[in-house]
Amino acid sequence: MEVKIGVQHAPREIVLESEQSAEDVERAVAEALSGKAQLLSLTDEKGRKVLVPSDRLAYVEIGEPTVRRVGFGPL
Repeated sequence: MEVKIGVQHAPREIVLESEQSAEDVERAVAEALSGKAQLLSLTDEKGRKVLVPSDRLAYVEIGEPTVRRVGFGPL
């Protein structure tokens, strides 16, 4: 699933593909925004961790799960 994170005072957003479910990402964002966690911590599909200070979060966009298409059918 694609996750886009906007960071305050940063010209570009962070984009990552994660194997975490939408509920897990939403739970992590809610904990970071409520003050329970000082960092938003997400793991991408290659196992790398992305850490963003919760006081610098501008927005988080959670995309649809990616479906890998195989074959020669119409797009």
